[in-house]
Amino acid sequence: MQLLCVNAYQRMKNNRILLWVLTTVVMVGCSHNNAHEYCIMPKGTELRAGDVVFRRGGGFTSQAVLMADRDGNYSHCGIVVDSAGVLRVVHAVPGEPDYNGDEDRVKMDTPERFFSNEYASAGEVCRTADSLLARKATEYALRQYQRHALFDHDYDSDDTTSYYCTELVVRAYEWAGMRLTGAPQHAFHLPGCNSICWLPSDLRNSDKLKSVAVF
Repeated sequence: MQLLCVNAYQRMKNNRILLWVLTTVVMVGCSHNNAHEYCIMPKGTELRAGDVVFRRGGGFTSQAVLMADRDGNYSHCGIVVDSAGVLRVVHAVPGEPDYNGDEDRVKMDTPERFFSNEYASAGEVCRTADSLLARKATEYALRQYQRHALFDHDYDSDDTTSYYCTELVVRAYEWAGMRLTGAPQHAFHLPGCNSICWLPSDLRNSDKLKSVAVF
């Protein structure tokens, strides 16, 4: 009986040591990741409401976009908006939940989060010469964020109840009175999805937009 008690005590001691080791590893790992998270956009980069921002990601969907978009260097885009005097980026994005159970949807993030090295390895800011029209386009994008419009996993450019990233920017500017690009022309394939859609290069190559920062 005494031997059983000793063995049980030793197992409990070993379990406490193992728990301490695992906790330490997790805490160090989290601290390490946070310490190395940063914004790839250089400090001092000027943003304006209506700017179209691009980034290159490394996830599965990003790689699928880059494979389909052979003329482009970017896998995602969004539009800069003025939210109560603070600049934010509105973008339709999958796989970036803000909380458990958060649906893929139109989001509004800080530029620092949009261009975090967690999501981006390269980026660019483009701007139209018509600042008033650009600001009007942001009204449409903000409205889709406010109504919690979902991400369009079918990449259906005719469905304006949900959006994929490029579609949101195209529709925002179209609503404001400017066509940034022509009809969708890229074949895009994902499991369960085969569509013809707009991809980031359609916007990046628009003659209505001028590059103001590349990083």
